[in-house]
Amino acid sequence: MREITATGQTVDEAVQSALEQLNTSRDQVEVSIIDEGKKGLFGVFGAKRAIVKVSLVKNKIQEAEKFIRDVVSKMNVEADVTTTVEGNHVTFELTGENIAVLIGKRGQTLNALQYLVHLVVNKEGNQYYTVTLDAEGYRRRRKETLEALAFRMAEKAKRIDKKVALEPMPAFERKVIHSVLQNNSEVSTYSDGVEPHRHVVIKRS
Repeated sequence: MREITATGQTVDEAVQSALEQLNTSRDQVEVSIIDEGKKGLFGVFGAKRAIVKVSLVKNKIQEAEKFIRDVVSKMNVEADVTTTVEGNHVTFELTGENIAVLIGKRGQTLNALQYLVHLVVNKEGNQYYTVTLDAEGYRRRRKETLEALAFRMAEKAKRIDKKVALEPMPAFERKVIHSVLQNNSEVSTYSDGVEPHRHVVIKRS
């Protein structure tokens, strides 16, 4: 982590000086005030310059990008990473050849990698990010598949008048099932089991 000590007539001036030396912006640094300084009589006599220590903070999103590239490379897959940040949500989109290797059966490999990326992004710092790792639009296709599955299994639960248990899914996929059926007055849903075997159960209301 790079850090420098800078001075100025005021704290703001000292911080600005440090930012120029580090060639960065205020949101990329942490500032520690060593001495706030004082103006002195008539702004001259007894004046004391402000002193600050400014440290570059790690860019967690860039670190996550590097982590993704390293893992993908070790899996012998060539992929480009496109990053989109909206508020506190980060989406990493992978494109390239042989992407199926990164997705795995029912997205299991992609889900595992997404979990690891989530840990990397939130390893340090005060800001918390949610993460979506996608590959060639897989998440959208999977969502459509889950929505169709939800409707189909809801009809089955009504037809046989028994509980229908779905396959184990990660929390964000279970949420799709719950959301799709939440306004269906004929069935209700709940999650059951312990991770990684937690699954959605659909039953007639």
